Amino acid sequence: MPALKSTPAAKSAAKSDAATAAAPAAVKAKGKAKAAAKTAARPNKVADKLARLGLKTPADLALHLPMRYEDETQVVPIAEAGFMGGSVAQVEGVVTSCDVQFRPRRQLVVTIADDSGPLVMRFLNFYGSQTKQLAEGTRIRARGEVRHGFFGVEMVHPAYKVINEGAPLPTALTPVYPAGEGLSQTILRKAVNDALFQLDWHDTLPESLRASLGLMPFEQAVRLLHNPPADVDERALEERSHPAWIRMKFDELLAQQLSLKRAQLARRNKGAPPLTVNGDLSSRLLQALPFQLTPAQRRVLDEIRADLRQPYPMQRLLQGDVGSGKTVVAALAAAQAIDSGYQAVLMAPTEILAEQHFHKIAAWLEPLGVPVAWLTGSLKKKEKLEALADIASGHARLVIGTHALIQEGVEFEALGLVVVDEQHRFGVGQRLALRNKGLTDVPAGDGTNAENGQGNVADTATVPHQLMMSATPIPRTLAMTYYADLEVSVIDQLPPGRTPIVTRVVDQNRREEVITRVHAAALEGRQAYWVCPLIEESEALQLQTATDTHAALQAALPDLRVGLVHGRLKPAEKQAVMDAFIRGEMHVLVATTVIEVGVDVPNASLMVIEHAERFGLSQLHQLRGRVGRGAAASVCLLLYQAPLGHVAKQRLMTMRETTDGFEIARRDLEIRGPGEFLGARQSGQALLRFADLETDQWLVEKARDTAAMLLQNDPPTVTRHLARWLGDKEEFLKV
Repeated sequence: MPALKSTPAAKSAAKSDAATAAAPAAVKAKGKAKAAAKTAARPNKVADKLARLGLKTPADLALHLPMRYEDETQVVPIAEAGFMGGSVAQVEGVVTSCDVQFRPRRQLVVTIADDSGPLVMRFLNFYGSQTKQLAEGTRIRARGEVRHGFFGVEMVHPAYKVINEGAPLPTALTPVYPAGEGLSQTILRKAVNDALFQLDWHDTLPESLRASLGLMPFEQAVRLLHNPPADVDERALEERSHPAWIRMKFDELLAQQLSLKRAQLARRNKGAPPLTVNGDLSSRLLQALPFQLTPAQRRVLDEIRADLRQPYPMQRLLQGDVGSGKTVVAALAAAQAIDSGYQAVLMAPTEILAEQHFHKIAAWLEPLGVPVAWLTGSLKKKEKLEALADIASGHARLVIGTHALIQEGVEFEALGLVVVDEQHRFGVGQRLALRNKGLTDVPAGDGTNAENGQGNVADTATVPHQLMMSATPIPRTLAMTYYADLEVSVIDQLPPGRTPIVTRVVDQNRREEVITRVHAAALEGRQAYWVCPLIEESEALQLQTATDTHAALQAALPDLRVGLVHGRLKPAEKQAVMDAFIRGEMHVLVATTVIEVGVDVPNASLMVIEHAERFGLSQLHQLRGRVGRGAAASVCLLLYQAPLGHVAKQRLMTMRETTDGFEIARRDLEIRGPGEFLGARQSGQALLRFADLETDQWLVEKARDTAAMLLQNDPPTVTRHLARWLGDKEEFLKV
């Protein structure tokens, strides 16, 4: 019998039958693949979340140290916990009820009980799955703050876990880690413990060095902090005074010191034009000044002049309190650059401050035949082109301006010195851009550049010297850590003739008395500032605004001339108001913080700061420094809106108690911590995680001395230590 031919219909049916038969196997395989993919993806998701915290390697995880510890080694009976109101306790019991309630708001209310009585656990934020997890009859262990609620003893949002009866208690303190979104403590503890098995435990410091410093071995210290033994000194652990914490703090500070000192050496490996001449201009400028330099000004000028003579770039921070005379020191440094055949540039953060510098310094230098150029974003096109041509040709020997100086098209003939005023107001990139305006290539063999301290001859690129100025004094410990790569000069005395400023803290309810005082000062021929924090009304903050205050003062003082200046005025309008106030044509100047730095009106003897509780200490000190610049007794009135928070109260009391900028800076550091205090200086640089600059100053000094010794004698240890603590994050070439 001949074989039957396959018809299209038969083929289709056969295909369908085969597919049907294969379906269960395919579905099964597909399900397995999905499950495998899900399992494979889970660790990656965890890894991504860890990476967002900067935890990418076993070393990162090992150094992700606990921020605190919880004592889960004991369980107390619920009845006993009831006598511990306000304290944290751990209890264990069986769930007797679990309900979602809607009064006064949606919440999950769970009651547990042991043989001694019941306890309510209240969750205001919860997942639907928790109602199943906390079903009646489930045994749980809960830890939280005990309080007495309407229905008896309760805990709000306690930490809890489901356990079996008789589950053993931990024998040591439980670490609690800094966490990110989606990272539970359970995940972090597992990741850290896994990392401890993978880490290369070599100690970066030689045993002899550890012994001389009395430091615990690295591995022992890290393991103890992650898994404290039962007999550990809990108080020392919490206060971070335990030898294990001391080792971590020292290592961190040492890495910071090594990084910054290497930055200093790297800069010295670059060439700079030696500005060796203190010639005719420097001498004539000193003679022409209408005042004598103070001993402190002379001392810092000598330090700067010595730096400028070197064939590597000066990197010096000049700090001095408000009104201490930093500007004249900068002008004399610029004179040394000009005497040596180079240009100098001064950049300030605001147009008002830059213009103050321009008028003051040009009045000293232009009569001596030195052309001074002025460059800001508000210049008209023709004026800007003329200024650019003068700068590029070298006709302008000194250039003063704002951020406009770092824009494209600004070229210098021979830039020898960069001065940055209020340097913390500029980012690292902005300061670098200005310094690079003077970057030049020197043919090999032409320069006598310094060596870097490790025997390598410097490269042939030359950069200008850099002087950074700050009227925000930096506490000594902070300077030793975050500014360890800089030389620091301090003008620590005010010029003679400055009168002390009396500071008073005044409730807003006494506003009428303050206005009367302003009127009296004006009748005596004095001028006053009235500073406000905002320009336009903000319902959220309900602050008195500059425009409203200006209108109110005009109405209250019709016989006085009241001006207004703020950041949104056009530069020409702003300058016209400021010029009128400087000439004495206005009695009162209502202003925002645009007058914070640089404004110098000797006749102004009264400062009123509206909503002083909203300002930071440094800003209040800067604003207060606008008065007390003449012979008349000066007063600063800090108007505040009650009630005051704790931090605001601390700030105002500090302002009332002292006018010493260094003491104010020290207290400011205590209140804000180094992160906020430093501002833009630390762009791209991690702050200290473990060391505390107030309590660990003795360690800072040890780390500084050790860093100097290692850089000179033990480069391999330097490399190992920085690799562990900074890895690829050592962006140490800061400006």
